[in-house]
Amino acid sequence: MIYNIEYETMPREALESIQLKRLQAVISHVYAAVPFYRKKLDEAGILPGDIKTLKDLQRIPFTTKQDLRDNYPFGMFAVPMANVVRIHASSGTTGQPTVVGYTARDINTWAELMARALSAAGAGRGDIIHNAYGYGLFTGGLGVHYGAEKLGASVIPVSGGNTKRQAIIMRDFKPTILTATPSYTLHLAEAAEEMGIS
Repeated sequence: MIYNIEYETMPREALESIQLKRLQAVISHVYAAVPFYRKKLDEAGILPGDIKTLKDLQRIPFTTKQDLRDNYPFGMFAVPMANVVRIHASSGTTGQPTVVGYTARDINTWAELMARALSAAGAGRGDIIHNAYGYGLFTGGLGVHYGAEKLGASVIPVSGGNTKRQAIIMRDFKPTILTATPSYTLHLAEAAEEMGIS
């Protein structure tokens, strides 16, 4: 299903034009605002004006998870903290947590993209979405939540954990869609079966 016909059916040439403009804008912005990226691009011999085509993307150095950890907590933020309206982070179970900051515009963009993804998977107005992604520092729960609301679906913001209660909620509320990690989905199914819930 298509959520945003203008962007999701755009001719290839128009799409690539937007992609190039956005790539150039991102490189210019991070070069000016984030010392880490300025150093990394300088080391690769790339100035923002060198990005002329989408093929130049392959010249841009990768950012690794270790780079994110090394710049903990806010060293990778490309806007002043006064513009950051939300901060998420990974659990940090395998090292320093990786941190992400969102502006209000980022939140709106994220909701739009999640609405598109949910729509592409068949979700729509009238669906009831049981959202078992985490709502804490993990970024997934709120992304699905806002996208589902933008789509016009009803959301059960149950988050992760308390599995037996979730099985009961699913039985009673009758959601049409479950969003969760694959491993938690299997765990939830096993718990429901043990409780005699189909």
